[in-house]
Amino acid sequence: MNTNRLRPPVEWVVEAARNKKAMNVTVLDLAPLGAFTDAFVICSGSSARQVQAICDEVEEQLHRRGVRPAGREGYESAEWILLDFRDFIVHVFHERARLYYDLERLWRAAPRTDVPEAPGAIEP
Repeated sequence: MNTNRLRPPVEWVVEAARNKKAMNVTVLDLAPLGAFTDAFVICSGSSARQVQAICDEVEEQLHRRGVRPAGREGYESAEWILLDFRDFIVHVFHERARLYYDLERLWRAAPRTDVPEAPGAIEP
């Protein structure tokens, strides 16, 4: 996928998530829907440790570029970590929680970009 179509901060999130072998990376463009934010980046990890590692990498990569989250929720439980960057929100799910909450279905009207798995990623 050519992530150059994405706004730079969202592109940085996608690359950071892929660096930690995030699964099923999806970007939902909420701007056309007049939502409270412009985009969701949704991805999954197969363990609590991986979910936290993905979150840590996203925060680190964006911090290096001067972008900091306005809020972070769910880090300790690592079932669903939400990073609120105001213009976009990052959802890092454990696989089970992602299936349960199914944000892609809830926001199905949003244009969607599915990102191919990173080379060497573990298939679910």
